[in-house]
Order: sequence, then C-alpha cells, then structure tokens
Amino acid sequence: MKDGFRQSMAWLHRWAGLLVGWVLFAVFLTGTAAYLRPEISYWMRPELALSRPGPADAEVAVQAMQAMAPNSPSWFINLPDERDTTLRVFWREPGPRGRGFREAVLDPATGHPVEARETLGGEFFYRFHFQLHYVGVLWGRWIVSICAMFMLVAIVSGIITHRRIFADFFTFRPGKGQRSWLDGHNICAVLALPYHLMITYTGLVLFMLMVMPWGVDRAYPGGRAAFNAEAFGSAPPRARAGSAASLTPVLPLVQEAQRRWGGGRVGRVVVANPGDANATIQLVRADSERISYNPQSLTFDGPTGALLQDSGEGLPAAEVRGWMYGLHIGRFAGPLLRALFILSGLAGTAMVATGCVLWATKTRQQAARQGRVGFGTRLVEHLNVAAIAGLPLAMAAFFWANRLLPTGMPQRADWEVHVFFAAWVLCLLHPLFRRGRQAWVEQFAAGALAFALLPLLNALVTRRHLLTTLSEGDHVRAAFDLGLLGCALLLGALAWKVARHRPTPASIRVPAAIPRPGRSAEPAR
Repeated sequence: MKDGFRQSMAWLHRWAGLLVGWVLFAVFLTGTAAYLRPEISYWMRPELALSRPGPADAEVAVQAMQAMAPNSPSWFINLPDERDTTLRVFWREPGPRGRGFREAVLDPATGHPVEARETLGGEFFYRFHFQLHYVGVLWGRWIVSICAMFMLVAIVSGIITHRRIFADFFTFRPGKGQRSWLDGHNICAVLALPYHLMITYTGLVLFMLMVMPWGVDRAYPGGRAAFNAEAFGSAPPRARAGSAASLTPVLPLVQEAQRRWGGGRVGRVVVANPGDANATIQLVRADSERISYNPQSLTFDGPTGALLQDSGEGLPAAEVRGWMYGLHIGRFAGPLLRALFILSGLAGTAMVATGCVLWATKTRQQAARQGRVGFGTRLVEHLNVAAIAGLPLAMAAFFWANRLLPTGMPQRADWEVHVFFAAWVLCLLHPLFRRGRQAWVEQFAAGALAFALLPLLNALVTRRHLLTTLSEGDHVRAAFDLGLLGCALLLGALAWKVARHRPTPASIRVPAAIPRPGRSAEPAR
C-alpha cells in the first residue's frame, strides 16, 4: 500500500492501464469499427449492386443451394436487410472430411452467384478485436480476456481515484499542456463511463465458458451439447434417414415465423440433411429484432413442414447472458443508438490513448529532472507512436489493398490482412529513425492523406464512386466515403495540433538554501 487507499488506487490505475494499454487501444478502435461491419463489407465489395430485401429471398436461396450443393450435409443462408443487402450462403463440403465451409454471394432476383472480390471486409476488424488474428484463436481470446480484466480494474480504480468525478465531466482547460491532456483523459473516461463499464464487463461474460469452464464441465460431464440444449433450447441434430425426400417450400414457413413473432423478420435459415427424409429447416430470428443475442428460432420438418420446436425465450440465466451478449455487440441498435455506441467507443479509444501519452510525458519529465531518460520511458514513447498513430494508418492500408490488389488473386483476402500488418510493422520501425514529435506528425499526416485519397482511388478503379452512389440512392456506400473523409480530417487535425505544439520546459525544483551556522532555518514570519 502507498500513503493511503486513494494513492494505492492511483498506482493500481496507472499500471493496470499502462501494461495492456496498447492492446486495449487496438481492441477499442477495431471494436468500434466492428459496429459498422456490414457497411464495411458492403463497401469493400464494389461489384455488388444495391438491392432491397424481399419476401422471396429465402426461397430463392434454397433453390440456388439445391443446384449448387445438393450433397452438402448443411446449408446456412443469411438473408439481406437494410444494412447488409447481400444474400450470402454457406455450406459444408460433403464427405467424411467435409468440415470446411464454402460461401457465395447470390443475386436476390435470380439466385445466381455474383462474382465479387474475395475479402474479409468488416469481419476482419470484428474478429481482430477479440482474437488478434495472427496470435491464434485460442491464445488471442485469452490475451484479450486478460486485458479486459486489467481494463475493469483500471476503470474501478480510476473511479475511486477521482475525487472530482462529476466536476471532471464539465472541466476542460485547453492550451495548458499536460493539464489539458489530463482533462481530456478525464472527460473521455467520465463522459462514457456507463458504456466503458458495460462493454468491459459484458466482454468478459462472453468468454466466461472459456475462462471459467469448471462449473459446466462438472455439471455436464458428457459434453457441452447437453448444456446448450438445456440452457439455450437448441435441439440435438437429427441423424440422416438414408432415404431421399424433397424439401417443402420455404416461403410459407417464413410467413408462419413472422406471424408467430408478431411481424419479426427471419435473419437466417439453416437446413440440415437437405434431400433426406430427416431434413430440418430452422428459421432464426434476425439479431436486430431483439436485444438478447440468444437465438429465437423455429425448427420445421424438411419434407412436411411440420413444426418440430419453438425455441422461444431461454431460461433466466441464459437470457441474462444473452442480454449481455446483445448489449456488447449492439446489433439491435438503430441508427441513432448505433452512432452513440460508436462515439462512446471512440471516447474509450481516446481515453486509453491519452492515458498512455500522459504516463510517458510524466515519466520523461521526472527523468529529465534526474538528468537521465531510461530505456523503459523511451520504449513506452516508441510503442505509443506505433499503436496510437500507426493503427489508423494500417487500417487505411487495409482499404487501399482492397482496391488495388487484383480481384482474381489467389488468397486475396489473406493478402489484404498481410498488407494491414505490414503497414503496422513499418509504423513500428518508423520511430527508430524519426524520433519524438516528428514521428507523431508524420504518421498522423500519412494516415490523413491515406484516408483522404481513398474516395479518389475508389472513383478511379471502381464505378461505385461518391457521385454515383448519391445519384443511385446507395446511401451506405456514400456515407462510408464521407466517413473516410471525416477520418482524414480528424487525423489531419491531430497532425496539425502536434506540429504546432511547443512543450513547456519542465519545472526545475530549486533546492532550499542551506542555512548558515547560527541562523535559523525557518522562514521569516
């Protein structure tokens, strides 16, 4: 313990945030981008024409799957909506080793596959923010879980440390150097404090079965299938009968689901054992229809269309977990609430960034008074530049790769990701040659230029440029191009601000005069 409880919490807050600050910055920024996952994926496939969801989309997709993958053991059909206007299908490869997935994008009018460039789109940012891509699925999730625990500790200790938490909500003193940075850190933390607590705690809840699996493993020694069936109402799969049977029309089943759900929309269709007498058709309600992420579904017999199971509401514990899951990913949110989620995510990103910068600045000032700046301080300053200024530039490089890589290139989606990480590695090496403020300015300026030129590049290499999308009413692509310009303005403002900043010299403590013999050391009164 330090001098007191509050001082101890300040020490805990500082170190809990610093040790994982760069990972948390990446998690916050890519997680905020993941709120626009459908829009990013749509923009990154310019070959896809604007389409509107219709009542016959499920029937069209099933007929297409009967022609494309008649021997597959299962089909998965994602129906279009207002945000994601693509009709996407997935299926398992047939055969004893057929556990790999294939996918295609279909034309909702004809059911024919649409030739679109291979890309992960917004799915990359969504996956990266909780499993860090190259680290590996399991190790990445463990790292993010541990960082989320540190984040929760940092939030709670920060609340305890702040004596003026409500005053900090309204306090910002610009042009005061380190004081302004601290005010900005406090405002970003306090302004979105409910969101920060919610997003951190619910993120841990999502990984609870990985971090603390012992209770479920003890209660269900036979495996997780029995637990899932009891907690979430998921029916066990039916074995194939071995006799052929055609599927019933899907459109009446979709209409029945909408009637039972009070007009609710079907978001996903899962067909198991297609072409077999034991085939089933599961209609899953769209994620945007309700806050809880526990799937609400109807399961029908494939050949006859008879209702086999209505999942309805889950058990209380499962519904609590479903609500937390739904709050975390925010797919239920409309445009205004989604914008609030994005602003809160950006506030969390800025909170982590300003905290890392404040620690480095304060530590350098203390080291300057002692006449020596240590390796740890220089390392933190280096990583701050690479993480805070470098990650936006790497994201811009990801979008550039989407437009410049050949559309027929093998493993094209993987190479888009390779370009992202290659750009980020260059941002890590850059501060070795351009130290201090110059590194910040150059990386922020490069990011601003990269984002600003993306709409121009889009107009040069595709037909989906801003003027066309505005005239066609394609508001998703038009808004995305405008958002890229907004990112450029933000990064450009940061580069301009850092370039104009003139650090105030650190205050030097003058030691008190040594009293002469025979004179009192106390000051005159």
